[in-house]
Amino acid sequence: MSYVAPVKDMLFNIQHLAKIDQIAQIPGFEDAGLDTAQAVLEEAAKLAEGVLAPLNWEGDKNPSSWKDGVVTATPGFKEAFKQFTEGGWQGLQHPVDFGGQGLPKTIGAVCGEMVNSANMSFALCPLLSDGAIEALLTAGSDELKATYLENLVAGKWTGTMNLTEPQAGSDLAAVRTRAEPQPDGTFKIFGTKIFITWGEHDMAENIIHLVLARVQGAPEGVKGISLFVVPKFMVNKDGSLGARNDVHCVSIEHKMGIKASPTAVLQFGDHGGAVGYLVGQENRGLEYMFIMMNAARYGVGVQGIAIAEQAYQTAVRFSRERVQSRPVDGSVAAGASIIHHPDVRRMLMTMRAYVEGCRAMASVAASAYDAAHHHPDADIRKVNQTFYEFMVPLVKGYSTEMSLEVTSLAVQVHGGMGFIEETGVAQYYRDAKILTIYEGTTAIQANDLVGRKTARDGGQTGKLLAVQIEGTEAELIKSGTPDALAVAKRLKTAREAFVDVVNFVAGNTKASPNAVFAGSVPYLMLAGNVMAGWQMARALLVAQEQIAAGTDVAFMQAKITTARFYADHLLVKAGGMRDSIVDGAECVTALALEAF
Repeated sequence: MSYVAPVKDMLFNIQHLAKIDQIAQIPGFEDAGLDTAQAVLEEAAKLAEGVLAPLNWEGDKNPSSWKDGVVTATPGFKEAFKQFTEGGWQGLQHPVDFGGQGLPKTIGAVCGEMVNSANMSFALCPLLSDGAIEALLTAGSDELKATYLENLVAGKWTGTMNLTEPQAGSDLAAVRTRAEPQPDGTFKIFGTKIFITWGEHDMAENIIHLVLARVQGAPEGVKGISLFVVPKFMVNKDGSLGARNDVHCVSIEHKMGIKASPTAVLQFGDHGGAVGYLVGQENRGLEYMFIMMNAARYGVGVQGIAIAEQAYQTAVRFSRERVQSRPVDGSVAAGASIIHHPDVRRMLMTMRAYVEGCRAMASVAASAYDAAHHHPDADIRKVNQTFYEFMVPLVKGYSTEMSLEVTSLAVQVHGGMGFIEETGVAQYYRDAKILTIYEGTTAIQANDLVGRKTARDGGQTGKLLAVQIEGTEAELIKSGTPDALAVAKRLKTAREAFVDVVNFVAGNTKASPNAVFAGSVPYLMLAGNVMAGWQMARALLVAQEQIAAGTDVAFMQAKITTARFYADHLLVKAGGMRDSIVDGAECVTALALEAF
């Protein structure tokens, strides 16, 4: 399937909403301004369009395979991964000290979107390595960093996350994998881990598993979980690879989508125990794993945007080519392509608005991450960290749920042809479904938003964001154009609905937890909708200024039209969602259990 990277839209966000020139003033990012962003994005587009996209359908038809413990990737993937790593793409956002390029997330995230749009199954491998690198950078000893990071950053080795077990899905308190301390300071790891993305494959020399396990005698529950590095092959003191460790892939799953990405069942310790190395301190494993999970959750949100973009492009191409019926206004006598039909236009605009809104939201969140981690001013770091943490469940939850709607619409635009595998659009629908599940389901993102991000601070972060949104409304009103005034009206109503829900959540989580959590996912969807709508409103203001300056008028006018559509068709849902959350909580749990 063909793919054209939306470089222009990405650069618009990076320049005007994420403020890349401000990021470039942070020490260490001096060379990471708009010119660098453009050069990097154009190169990423070549890789995504020319190398990765042509392999996507092949991966769906001819998935990774398992035989006698060996997993072989889809034909062409190994060669593509070699091009990916030789181009330095794995190390794009990682520190120069370990061979990375040290670029900001503001640039790296959109490159990740391109890779995922082109081939999501492929992109999962570097995504998991990114998480392993983040965890080791944060909690690994100097020795672990020296042993593993350079090869992980180079992409010579890949990384995995090993959380889930047959009896321990979202409830990690139930983890049973055990770690036995050894006299030499290492540990022997015993247990089974399931759903391990790219847990075994033939694309890299070594696979570095990060594994949650319990040390003997550790406390029960989540407070007794530690994190270990368990390499597939042992690493000798000189850095060369040694003996095979006692970790083996006993099977891979047969899945609805992302078929080219092997999802492994890994067995640790069947032949005496897998050698593991403690990361950080004992019993703090979940804390460290959350570093990986937060990195991955943002990345999965980007996957939602990515697959929605590809679905949108495919639907647009089909709707230009497919001839069916005369338009209702008679503008074309006969033989009209379906893009002339108002309902097809509505579907395409819905897809476009969702994608652009979520991309803008993710771009602004990435910019906050860069400031939070690298800005020299502690107060600025703190403000941006709070903003980023609030946005992560929205980027993950809203963007992935959005991708289901958009990929479904893409099938609908294709009509009966969309139900036929050969058109390719069904794959996007199947692939997208996993995004609302892995790295924490939508409900878990909503629990995070309610508990950690809203109830904990009494709703202060949410209300401070509402104040900023109100400032954008004032700018829209000041602008005075019909589009700006219409968007201001919608944004005001949505903001007020958001504040009502924030107050409801902050005021009732302790006293009436069932009432609040009954509306937790709707709250997540409302918050994501409002934050994406806010960014589209900001984009409209920028686009008006650019048109006044005579800059790329066609693109900027399309941006205004899309922002107006978002406000009139998507942002308007906020009021109804508010009513369901605040007024409709009781009926969610009112039906007697035996009545189901």
